[in-house]
Amino acid sequence: MLCHSFLSKTAFCLSSYVLLHASRKTFSNVKVSISAQWTPSILNDSSPAFSPGETWQDNRLFEDEKQATLFLGILDSIFLFSYALGLYLSGVIGDRVNLRYVLCFGLCGSAAVEFVFGTLTEWLHIYNLYLYSSLWVLNGLLQSAVWPCVVAVMGNWFGKAGRGFVFGLWSACASVGNILGAFLASSVLKYGYEYAFLVTSVVQFAGGVVVFFGLLTSPKEVGLSLESETGLGPIETDTDSHKPLMSDEEDEVEVEVYGRRGQSVEQPVEPPAESPQAIGFLKAFCLPGVLPYSLAYACLKLVNYSFFFWLPFYLSNNYKWKEAQADRLSVWYDVGGIIGGTLQGLISDFMGKRAPVLVVSLMLAIGALVGYSRSPNDQVINGVLLAITGFFIGGPSNIISSAISADLGRQDALRGSKEALATVTGIVDGTGSIGAAAGQVKMKKKSNWRIKQNEFGSMRTAGSIVFITPLLVRELRAMWTERRARQRQL
Repeated sequence: MLCHSFLSKTAFCLSSYVLLHASRKTFSNVKVSISAQWTPSILNDSSPAFSPGETWQDNRLFEDEKQATLFLGILDSIFLFSYALGLYLSGVIGDRVNLRYVLCFGLCGSAAVEFVFGTLTEWLHIYNLYLYSSLWVLNGLLQSAVWPCVVAVMGNWFGKAGRGFVFGLWSACASVGNILGAFLASSVLKYGYEYAFLVTSVVQFAGGVVVFFGLLTSPKEVGLSLESETGLGPIETDTDSHKPLMSDEEDEVEVEVYGRRGQSVEQPVEPPAESPQAIGFLKAFCLPGVLPYSLAYACLKLVNYSFFFWLPFYLSNNYKWKEAQADRLSVWYDVGGIIGGTLQGLISDFMGKRAPVLVVSLMLAIGALVGYSRSPNDQVINGVLLAITGFFIGGPSNIISSAISADLGRQDALRGSKEALATVTGIVDGTGSIGAAAGQVKMKKKSNWRIKQNEFGSMRTAGSIVFITPLLVRELRAMWTERRARQRQL
């Protein structure tokens, strides 16, 4: 019963972001088809005889593929900027409103918008730049409600012990969603790109409904308590923290009865403790470690999302592989990210420090980017290099956005004001999204994507190392001090 209840909460959070990323990945995987739909076909000599030019071209938005590709890059930037703004807002809302409501609203609302954007407009033959842009702004705002909430839910159920491994493994939900989205899109792409949007949006909407009726956001909802710890030290010590995290119904009744008896005997006049108040946005931004990790993530997320948004498009155009083949090959980058996040989280737990693991991985990521920029026209070699690159880039990205965000939202500076996890997560991920948005248009040209990914990716990765370096120095000093203290005791 304990394992079943415990894992069910993890499964709800995992499935939420898996479905969200699956639908988000759809847009990346069908860019070639969308670009072809938005640009005119090559007309042969007999075409004017049966199809007047103005009728043949009436649903074409752009004169050539270059203009269509530019607009696709603009849509990526529009999405990420609105997503970043929404993260700052939704993090604050998540600490003040029931997380289950915010999660359901984000999942179902985003699914509806994606259905209108990719499916309904195509069925009704509505092609309008302003409509596409407005829908993608709304989609970014709605999707921003999900990540801060799922990190907050996971932080409520998991303490410090093993957080790096647990969050590193769980944060692979984004990569799992990318893989799921790639296979869903490629399986129905032959019927038209609108069916890829249809399938993923329907599945995401159904997931939002399930979350609304089945998710428990905190142990407090079932009358239980959990000792809250962070990477920097405990902020509270609960008198019932020695009891099991989850139990069956009979045990829960016994815990409630025992709590009432203890309260009536030992503390008859003490008023019940007030619920912790949510921390303010500016105060959360000024917490130790939040700004350096936010800036480091801004650099790193640009590199990570350049692969996310443009890798299938690049593989299809540069190597002349079929779009479905490019979609399937691109999943190896996500496979590397899954393995990297899990192993690096486990190592950081063993060391008790996060920054050293991140810096080593990011230094190796620079070499991986250079290696991938020289990949030959071979799918096997390309897949292996993608997995290596994903390991060293996707791994640190997963750790910062999940485990480190949870550490920062549960640190000692929050004593007496514990509700800050969603706010801090929104700040870190929002700043990262701004950094990712700023570089998307620069990656728009298929001919120089690999060169720009090598140049900008290496520079941005080095920038992440620079921002993490002060934290690395502090953690290395702490490790040295702890080692000296142990030696003195011996």
